Amino acid sequence: MRLYLQAMPASTEAPRYVQIALEQDLLGGWTLYRETGVQGGKATLKREQFLERDDAIAAFEKARDAQLKRGFRVMFSQGLEGPYGH
Repeated sequence: MRLYLQAMPASTEAPRYVQIALEQDLLGGWTLYRETGVQGGKATLKREQFLERDDAIAAFEKARDAQLKRGFRVMFSQGLEGPYGH
């Protein structure tokens, strides 16, 4: 599952983005990746491991919902049910 969100600034600054991805590893665990940054600038990548799929999906949804509340808009989604994973 992958989700790309953007927040447009009020001025001429580059847009901020958040990319959230959930991938299953070779051992059956799950990794949640959260990348944040400014378009064309530096980015920060955080990684979190989960043993259970349900826990990983709950963390993905929590990260998504937090960004939507902050004003980010979904620009691209892959592998989600519906436009926002609902």
